[in-house]
Amino acid sequence: MGLALAFAGDTKGTQLQVEKLANDLAKRFPEDTLVQFNYLPTIHAQLALNRTNPSKAIEALQASSPYELATTAVHFNFIGLYPVYVRGEAYLAAHQGREAAAEFQKILDHRGVVTNGPIGALAHFEMARAYALADETAKARSAYQDFFTLWKDADPDIPILKEAKAKYAKLQ
Repeated sequence: MGLALAFAGDTKGTQLQVEKLANDLAKRFPEDTLVQFNYLPTIHAQLALNRTNPSKAIEALQASSPYELATTAVHFNFIGLYPVYVRGEAYLAAHQGREAAAEFQKILDHRGVVTNGPIGALAHFEMARAYALADETAKARSAYQDFFTLWKDADPDIPILKEAKAKYAKLQ
């Protein structure tokens, strides 16, 4: 719940609620590897991004790096590669396109970890944004096309699809 609120929330009240949830998790599960090295760093990183502090987000996720591919069948659909995704978002926010692309590539390289989770599909869109930021237009176009292929049957009024189409058109 904390991670979902962190992704959705941009108000002070929501941010405080997320911090309270994170503190509670840290107290209740001090020896839980998933909590300490996946949930909490990801929550703290997303909060930093919400506060437009990408360098703090990247720093918060350093603890998760050795564990980002370590997951269990019970938990993978809920947490698989979220630290990687948020790190990629942080690099985008810091205008570091190549670094962001490397993070999103990790997700694309390990699709089985994210299964049908949203970050699996969104990684294509974010990869395209990262390549565009790094002035790699051909790779950006290809990543957008991959995203469009995945979303070919989607409702055309979905905001992220409209955003992707607008950004793709600017690459032409």
